[in-house]
Amino acid sequence: MDGQRWLPLEANPDVCIFLCQLGLLPSWQFGDVYGLDPELLSMVPRPVCAVLLLFPVTEKYESFRLEEEAKIKAQGQEVSPDVYFMKQTIGNACGTIGLIHAVANNQDSLEFEADSPLKTFLLGSSKLTPAEKAAFLEKDENIRVTHESSAQEGQSETPCIDDKVDLHFIAFVNVGGQLCELDGRKPFPIVHGKTSEDTFLEDAAKMCKVFMARDPMELHFTVIALSKA
Repeated sequence: MDGQRWLPLEANPDVCIFLCQLGLLPSWQFGDVYGLDPELLSMVPRPVCAVLLLFPVTEKYESFRLEEEAKIKAQGQEVSPDVYFMKQTIGNACGTIGLIHAVANNQDSLEFEADSPLKTFLLGSSKLTPAEKAAFLEKDENIRVTHESSAQEGQSETPCIDDKVDLHFIAFVNVGGQLCELDGRKPFPIVHGKTSEDTFLEDAAKMCKVFMARDPMELHFTVIALSKA
């Protein structure tokens, strides 16, 4: 990603402010998931329509990612045509792309201000290919400016735009009963089997545990869930 670079977003419920500034009405809100065991998952308000995972990109993960991609290309997978998926071509934009993936795949449940920047982006990009969606985002000044503002208001010291950030956002969503992992660094969505509205949070949590088990010495994992307010 040698082109545009944005400041990285933080993985905390303040991303709700970012989405509200883009025109998402607060009928659904992001909240922290404090742990992945049943007792802590039971504290998360339901229903949940999306889960975002922030995780460290390690050599072990990169090796797995390439193996997974080769395996799917060889074996194929059934992906619902209704999945909204976009590529990431902007450095450090994975937080915004994760949020777009979460919102775009739940438009039937979520509410937007009329003619808002977010709804305008989703309508304008819905029929585009993943690469075309990425190019569409590169030209969207409303989202870029709001992203930069939100990144600078994060809780910790704001990194320099050229700093190397080894943390990455992905989204898990339920599309047509499929548990889909959406990662703009990957060439396509990854389907992790079946899910339902009732089991979605637990199913997504199982996948988050897989990421954590792959790098057991790493501590930089954060999970947030988009729940009905």
